[in-house]
Amino acid sequence: MVMWVFGYGSLIWKAGFNYDDRFVGFIKGYRRVFYQGSTDHRGTPEYPGRTVTLESAEGEVCWGVAYKISGKEDEDTALTYLEVREKQYDQKAYVDFFTELTATTPAVSGVMLYIGSKDKKHNKNYLGPAPLEDVAKQIIQAEGPSGPNRDYLFHLETALLQIGCEDKHVMDLANEVRRILSDRE
Repeated sequence: MVMWVFGYGSLIWKAGFNYDDRFVGFIKGYRRVFYQGSTDHRGTPEYPGRTVTLESAEGEVCWGVAYKISGKEDEDTALTYLEVREKQYDQKAYVDFFTELTATTPAVSGVMLYIGSKDKKHNKNYLGPAPLEDVAKQIIQAEGPSGPNRDYLFHLETALLQIGCEDKHVMDLANEVRRILSDRE
């Protein structure tokens, strides 16, 4: 048995579990958005941070990495770890993962990922869309046990560029945070 996990946020640069292989690629029909509140890692209940989640978006692709995990012990350990790390995300989905833009069949099917849904009843930390400047200010202010929210944003921007992905939403937000910070100096 083999388990596959797709990372589109901090899992790109920090898996936190043992894996056999790591592949760069994408999933179809989703886009990455900074709509999920973080009160346990990159913020607090008083000052929630913002982390990425996925939003359905026809015709879009979301780049990230897929981790291959083999062996019952490594699978159980990874799943236990992820259930704690991703506890503020209320949905698990299983998707097709592609490694080439022209591919019509996936490289791997049944890749697991976590999503923070828009359903406020099941996902009390969903923040949703807001003006870019407001999101940037919230990210600048927020800090949690895993560090400043801006570090999450900048690490994600760097990790995406390292895998060859220029995500406009992430880059625009990172540039806005930098602009606000430089204006404060």
